[in-house]
Amino acid sequence: MSDYGGAVDEPPQTPRSRLADYAEMSGVPAAEAKVTPSPSPSPPQPDPQPAVRSVEAVVDYPVADDPEVDARRRAFAALLGEFRRTAVLVPLGDEGGPDGEPGLLTADFNGIRFLLAFSDEQALARYAQARGEFAREWTYRTILGAKLLDVAVPAAGVPCGVALDCADGPDGMVFPPVLGIVPDEAAVDRDEGEGDIA
Repeated sequence: MSDYGGAVDEPPQTPRSRLADYAEMSGVPAAEAKVTPSPSPSPPQPDPQPAVRSVEAVVDYPVADDPEVDARRRAFAALLGEFRRTAVLVPLGDEGGPDGEPGLLTADFNGIRFLLAFSDEQALARYAQARGEFAREWTYRTILGAKLLDVAVPAAGVPCGVALDCADGPDGMVFPPVLGIVPDEAAVDRDEGEGDIA
């Protein structure tokens, strides 16, 4: 199998997404499974100075006597930092935004909206299969995690976080709209009077 869907000795064909390959492995014909990445104006670049302070800097945690608690906090801070520096796939939803362009795919849970993001096309394929929608075309954008947390979350206008690889059960990750993860004005746990959600 080549990157262009043909055999090595055949002339190159129209490029196809690896999502089609994953769908084929699941028994779905490649002609039915399509993913079209939308054009990105420029490759995402990490922000030189993140707009969000670290979890430890924002939240006044009591000193933990348990080293396991400290280890978990450090592990989460490292995971958050890695997510902020990583470009993820964000599918476009069916509904258009105010400018007529499709918005980012979201899901609401307990009054909080979550932007759905995926670490790679395999994770997106698992999500499509879990929804029974692996035969439809999945258009997505590649967005830096920091841009999702610092720009897209406050722009939602409602309490909003990010769900990464949500079809992967315990291997997925949720970044809720709390201090230290999203900008202060978008955090639901900020003190009243510190700002409103945009």
